[in-house]
Amino acid sequence: MPQSAKRGWNRREFVSASALVAVALGLPAAAVSLTRLESADAPSDRQRLLMEDVSQLVIPRSATAGAGEVGAGDFAILALAHGLDGSRTPLKDQTAYARFTRNDGSIRHVAWLEKELDTRAGGDFLKAPAEARFALLKALDAEAFASRESESPWKAIKGLILTGYYTSEVGGSQELRYEPVPGRFDPDLPLTPDFRAISNDWTAVDFG
Repeated sequence: MPQSAKRGWNRREFVSASALVAVALGLPAAAVSLTRLESADAPSDRQRLLMEDVSQLVIPRSATAGAGEVGAGDFAILALAHGLDGSRTPLKDQTAYARFTRNDGSIRHVAWLEKELDTRAGGDFLKAPAEARFALLKALDAEAFASRESESPWKAIKGLILTGYYTSEVGGSQELRYEPVPGRFDPDLPLTPDFRAISNDWTAVDFG
């Protein structure tokens, strides 16, 4: 039996658990180190900037900070590398994403997104005007969610950006309401325009 198996933890599991602990404690996603990722999954500086920008486009600043500002991009990079939400599950259609496929059949999502958005932008996505970047991402999003059968890697990326945001301090306690001790049970409450979902009531939260 390998020594790592005897210990009960391997490197990937330890780093994944560290990320989840950081989230559970309410630490900003950006505080979770990316340096322990395997070299094939470690993002370039440009990829981190891309994920920050894309995250901010998904959830822009309003009365609270946007997803890019709270580090949801870094969270998504780490989560994708370690397979959160099934993101390391091999895709059925290996040929469509062959250039970005790992040996286990899963996809390097961030590398795919970088190439996909640059291609759609006809060059450097990050150098395009904000309105153009939003339009390009909106088109990608519409295509990815056009059918349930779609295996677009964007589905996993977007889902983890949303998870990273709504488990951050800003997303979980400012964008949403946080009530550590529930009050009395009221079966029928008026829904007002300023109502915010409760972040620690997971049945009330829809990440999209």
